Amino acid sequence: MGFGAGHIGLDHQDEKQIDYLLNEILDFGINLIDTARGYGQSEERIGKFLSHRRQDTVLSTKVGYSIPGYEDWSSGIITAGIDHALKLLKTDYLDIVHLHSCDKEILERGEVIEALLAAKQAGKIRAAAYSGENEGLQYAVDLQVFDSIECSVNIFELNSLKQQVKQAKEQGMGVIAKRPIANAPWRYDTRPVGEYVEPYWERMQQLTLPRDYPLNELALR
Repeated sequence: MGFGAGHIGLDHQDEKQIDYLLNEILDFGINLIDTARGYGQSEERIGKFLSHRRQDTVLSTKVGYSIPGYEDWSSGIITAGIDHALKLLKTDYLDIVHLHSCDKEILERGEVIEALLAAKQAGKIRAAAYSGENEGLQYAVDLQVFDSIECSVNIFELNSLKQQVKQAKEQGMGVIAKRPIANAPWRYDTRPVGEYVEPYWERMQQLTLPRDYPLNELALR
């Protein structure tokens, strides 16, 4: 079971609470911590508060952008992103590293995949992975060079479950199912314009869901 660590990267958050939260997560047996270069202070805080429990933790992160001095989605930024994550997370290796939602066209160029596989060959990472949806996800699965994928699987987004997740399983790939409760759109009585959850809110309006059953429980089931 995993914890999506995009929730712990904001500047204003209380670090004592984050320390408590992360260690409670491990105590409850949730051992996969999924973070990314784009999650603010998330990687740094995981390293700060969980490095002493490295053997209890499966660390997953994502790279491909936002390293000063490197072009986004170049081979150099993949290597630099992995090295930076190793430093922030205070570890000698990363269990899973994803190319973070890059387009099919970037995958087709090949250089980011080669850099990711080179990091695996060097022992910096254990699993080379792709995180994304739709055409990019399908292309990544079809290539059969990735060890794992990460994609949305929830009550309002089932396409990947029907196609790419099934195919990945047949090929022996790992799968991380993200957004399992679809960012909880039922929190909003009106359209959450501009919020990350807005597309799921729109889809929720088109479905007939049992209102006498807690929607968070329904989504998890």
